[in-house]
Amino acid sequence: MKKLTSALVFSSLLSTSAFADKWHMPTPYGDGNLPTQIAYSFAAEIKEKTGGDLDITVHSGGSLVKHTEIPKAVKSGQVQMGEVFMGILGNEDPIFKHDNIPFLATSYDEAKQLWEAAKPAVEKQLDKSGMKLLYTVAWPAQSLYTEMPVEQLSDLSGAKMRAYSPSTSRLADLMGTTPTTIQVPDIPQAFSTGIIQAMITSPSTGVDSQAWDYVNYYTDVKAWIPKNIVVVNKRAFGRLDKETKRIVLEAAKHAQEQSWSKVAERADMDTALLVENGMNVSEPSEKLISELQTIGETMISEWKAEDPKEVGAILDRYNP
Repeated sequence: MKKLTSALVFSSLLSTSAFADKWHMPTPYGDGNLPTQIAYSFAAEIKEKTGGDLDITVHSGGSLVKHTEIPKAVKSGQVQMGEVFMGILGNEDPIFKHDNIPFLATSYDEAKQLWEAAKPAVEKQLDKSGMKLLYTVAWPAQSLYTEMPVEQLSDLSGAKMRAYSPSTSRLADLMGTTPTTIQVPDIPQAFSTGIIQAMITSPSTGVDSQAWDYVNYYTDVKAWIPKNIVVVNKRAFGRLDKETKRIVLEAAKHAQEQSWSKVAERADMDTALLVENGMNVSEPSEKLISELQTIGETMISEWKAEDPKEVGAILDRYNP
């Protein structure tokens, strides 16, 4: 009896952890980035409100799953949820390209409107792939980092340009540069070894990768405002009880609100850090903006041609 009683007591002490769901959430970006910080807050809120019954571990910086493999890992159930830059899904369906199109949406208000226009199609496509959308995190507007001053596109002729999605590869082609796929952790080495000489990305990514160590110029073209999406495996979500589902969706709503409220502030702060660390930060010339806008018009036309019905519906709903 004493042995049985001891076993029962020990079992009761373990019951909380034994029945708690332990989930894993890989994200591609480091702890200094706003999306990762929001992910930590999201996971903490869920753990607190479920009393630890759903405990989500955020694996930052691609430490658990490489960026390009995260969608597959979530679809297959290898991990329960994950965060991914939406544009890298562009080869799966053109609707994912909507916020990688230059000069389609260049302000945060426009980016919100574009997202509302695209969201139904994005959710539909994710659902087909066995995933459910939880929330998005906007990045600061994407601008141009170069080793040399750029007044017009011909200044970049022949340069190797970082690409990180199908749309940015096409953009590099149209800019007269050579697209080279480089993920965030590899940016410093790619510049220092001459693999790339230019990139278009956010001030936050520039700060995170200490861009001042390998480039001198930041031209604030504000070409587009991309987003990350946080998705959950539908089967894993379906196994949660009703109250836990409500808590997860409520935490996702709070994460979404944080994204839009903090992104502009973060953009200003990170741009100031580029200046503080010695980078030449400047507004683009009228000629450069005009050339980039023309490329944007070309890419919008090409994007619509990929799926006239779905993309056309997004553009019809989007009225900035």
